[in-house]
Amino acid sequence: MIYDICGWIGMILVLIAYTLLSTGKIKNGMLYQVLNLFAGLFMAIGLFPKNAWFSFTLQIVWSVVAIVAIIKMKKKK
Repeated sequence: MIYDICGWIGMILVLIAYTLLSTGKIKNGMLYQVLNLFAGLFMAIGLFPKNAWFSFTLQIVWSVVAIVAIIKMKKKK
């Protein structure tokens, strides 16, 4: 049950991030990357017990990309 809730939270975060970016409400900045980071992690948690390894791996990579982007943004400040 908790895994499903995490998966749903992750999915909602992806939709929020993408919608905000696509509608011009936010730019590809810190907020967008943080939303992607948590979305990927929550979805990975939701996928892990289901043995959905392709999707799980995608979400881990998605999160790592967000972490790298966040680090680069912090270094620019």
